[in-house]
Amino acid sequence: MKYDLLYQGAFAMLKVELQAGESVKAESGAMVSMSPNIDVTGTADGGVMAGLGRMLSGEKFFFQELSANRGGGEVLLAPSSIGDIQAVELDGSYRLMVQKDGFLAGTSGIQVNTKMQNLSRGLLSGEGFFIIEISGKGTVFLSSYGSIHAVNIEQGEERIIDNGHLVAWPDYMHYSIEKASKGWFSSITSGEGLVCRFRGEGVVLIQTRNPSGFGSWIRKFIPSR
Repeated sequence: MKYDLLYQGAFAMLKVELQAGESVKAESGAMVSMSPNIDVTGTADGGVMAGLGRMLSGEKFFFQELSANRGGGEVLLAPSSIGDIQAVELDGSYRLMVQKDGFLAGTSGIQVNTKMQNLSRGLLSGEGFFIIEISGKGTVFLSSYGSIHAVNIEQGEERIIDNGHLVAWPDYMHYSIEKASKGWFSSITSGEGLVCRFRGEGVVLIQTRNPSGFGSWIRKFIPSR
């Protein structure tokens, strides 16, 4: 399967060229355009329980599967939010943990499930008790709010990342949730509150904008009674 990432930055779109017999799995409603010989079907990939788990993590119950059953063709996909698209190649040796709304599409060898976080991470991370867990072999396409930036953390190195800017990280990386400053007052008044401390080695994908921050900014302009 060939693909091309178009208009990367704020308004990215994914172009996929499917050969006869190939298919791609995408978030429900992601299709923008497709060749007339491409078939699109809704699927609860993994069954009812897997679909319910995805809903708990902020994803949709159904996927759409686009298949080139009647010859090759082209598919255009786009996320619902304003932001970028990043392709990640998985070799099956690790799982990719992804923020809610972060999955856009994946090749046929990709599985999308949910992982339950422990009590403290579920309460404090801002992502809830369930996050997306992507496994298998193939290519997964992630979407973000804003552009995507890769933070390379070396062995033994640590990096503090605002949890509202997280996009994805490998499951073998260790991280903890803590106050942004030494004291609660400074953490809250600084506008940061809680952050994630990642320990390398590994690559963490972050987004250049924070959806919650944008929501707070918008609310300032909404008249209140």
